[in-house]
Amino acid sequence: MTGVDASDTAFKAAQKAAQLAADSGAVLHICTAYSSASSDALSEAQSAQNSDRVISAEFQKLIDGVADASLRVAESVAEILRQSHPSLTIEVSSMAGTPSDVLLHKAEALNADVIVVGNKNIKGVSRILGSVARKVASGATCDLYIANTSY
Repeated sequence: MTGVDASDTAFKAAQKAAQLAADSGAVLHICTAYSSASSDALSEAQSAQNSDRVISAEFQKLIDGVADASLRVAESVAEILRQSHPSLTIEVSSMAGTPSDVLLHKAEALNADVIVVGNKNIKGVSRILGSVARKVASGATCDLYIANTSY
């Protein structure tokens, strides 16, 4: 499994994940994460103005729009990967949360064999501050493959 967003790094990691899945005859799961800040805002709005259903409906539209856009990113990446791996089964999903939390949750839910991430932000000062790969490495219950995406 791998996680994607609209970045070049994520796409390169997804290409490596597709290659690994195709070579091993596995199913590739592609997931995207989107901010749950809208969900938090909805909860606060409902608490503050419990009777104002218009605000709640508009916030729900916002959340749904963000979730749909996130899922479309995963679907677009899957379509591109299917062109180079036509026999590969690819499943997509989207979930609210941080990229590392979503990857860890989905990997556990799927009983994934491996999580593939890119090596963006693993070098230099940012390595100390944290990266998706570092956070996934510390919490993964399966293997982690860090793809070289700096080429």
